[in-house]
Amino acid sequence: MIIAIDGPAASGKGTLARLLARHYGLKHLDTGSLYRAVALAILNAGGDPADQACALKIARQMDFNQFSDDELRGAGVGEAASVVAAMPEVRAIMLKRQRAFAAEPPGAVLDGRDIGTIVCPDADVKLFVTALAGVRAGRRFEEAVLRGQDGSYEEVLRDIERRDERDTNRAIAPLKPAADAHLLDTSELDIETAFQAAVRVIDGST
Repeated sequence: MIIAIDGPAASGKGTLARLLARHYGLKHLDTGSLYRAVALAILNAGGDPADQACALKIARQMDFNQFSDDELRGAGVGEAASVVAAMPEVRAIMLKRQRAFAAEPPGAVLDGRDIGTIVCPDADVKLFVTALAGVRAGRRFEEAVLRGQDGSYEEVLRDIERRDERDTNRAIAPLKPAADAHLLDTSELDIETAFQAAVRVIDGST
C-alpha cells in the first residue's frame, strides 16, 4: 500500500506520516528532507542555494543520511530548500529516488508537496493536510524555541508565507491537492485527533 500525504510547511503532515507508517507497518519517506539535505550541503559549503549547477552536482552524489533531523530543521534551511526544490533538474533526480523507495515492498507513506500529483499519482490513498498560515507559523516557532533557535513569530510567519507562495506558484510540480485527495485541515486538531481522522479515511478507502 502506498499512502501519499501532501501539504504546506508545518501543516503536520510529517508527524502524521510517521504515525501512519508505524500504524500500518509501512516505510516512511519525508521527501522534503531530501531537498533540505541538498540545501544544507550548499549552505555548509558557503554556496548559494540558487546556484543550479551546484545544487545539481550535490543532488547527484550526496549521501542523504549524513545530516541529523535537527540539522535539517535548522534556521534558514527550509527557505533554502524551497529554492532548491523549484529547480527542474534537481526534482528529476529526487523523483527517481522517491519512486524507487515507494516501489519497495511492503509499501510506504511518503509526505511532501507533489506526492499525490507527481511522485505517486496511483497511490492507494491521498491526503492533503493543511492549516491556516498563522497556526502553522505558531507551530514552527514553538519548534524553534524548543531547539534554542533565535527569531520571532513574525519572522517565521513571513518565511511560511514566502514558501507557500513559491511552492504553490512554481512551474514544476506546484503544491496543490490531487483531484482525488482527501482534505484534512488540522488548524484546530491535535495530532492524535488528526491521526484518527486519517486512519478513518484510509481504512474507508482500502
